[in-house]
Amino acid sequence: MPRPPDLADLAIGVLGGTGDQGRGLARRLSMAGHRVIIGSRDAGRAEAAAASLGGGRLLDGGLNSYAAAEADLVIAAIPWEGHRDLLADLARALAGKIVVDCVNPIAFDSRGAYPVAVPEGSAAEQAASVLPDSTVVGAFHHVSARLLLDPDVGSVDLDVLVLGDDRAATDLVIALAGQIPGMRGVYGGRLRNCGQVEALTANLVSINRRYSAHAGIRITDV
Repeated sequence: MPRPPDLADLAIGVLGGTGDQGRGLARRLSMAGHRVIIGSRDAGRAEAAAASLGGGRLLDGGLNSYAAAEADLVIAAIPWEGHRDLLADLARALAGKIVVDCVNPIAFDSRGAYPVAVPEGSAAEQAASVLPDSTVVGAFHHVSARLLLDPDVGSVDLDVLVLGDDRAATDLVIALAGQIPGMRGVYGGRLRNCGQVEALTANLVSINRRYSAHAGIRITDV
C-alpha cells in the first residue's frame, strides 16, 4: 500500500470535519505538524471551519471529495446516518488509502444513550464492506471533542484503541495517535472486534452526564 515513508509526511483528510469531533481531531493533528484537509458536503463550511482553527499552510478545507483525493490517510468523522452512502460515493478516491473510522453508531431516548445495531457488526466493518480497495482501521472512538477543541487543554490524557486487520496500518495509526500530547494508541484487536468498542461510547456518555466529566479510557499494564 503506497504511503509516505515518514509519518511526518502524512496529509490527513477529515471527512465530516466541520462537526466537533472532526474539527477537534483536525486541530490537534495540524498542531502536531500534519497537513490536514477538512472535508464537508459544503466547501464553504469546510473552509470556514479550517479558518476558525487557524488555517494557514497546514490546515485547509473543501468538499469531502477533495479531502479524500488530497489525503494520504483519511479519518471518517461523519454522522452515522450518512456513513454508508458517503463512503460508498468516495470509494474510488479512497482506494489504496488507510481510512480511520471513528464513527459511533449510538442513539438517544428518554433513558439516555444506547448503541445502534449495525448489520455488518460495526461502523468500521460497514466501512470495510463499501471500501474493498481501502484499508480500514477503527480508532479515536472515545476522544472528547470538547477536550480536543479546548485551547486551555494542552494534554488529552487517554488511550485510543486501534483495531484493524493490517499490522502496518494499525501501527501507523497507533503512532499517529501518539503525536497528540497525552494520548496513546493501543492495539485493540481485529476489525471484527470494533462493535463493542463503538458501543462503549454509550457508556462513556452516561458517565459524562452523571459526573459532568469528559471521560476517556486507560488500559493498564501495557
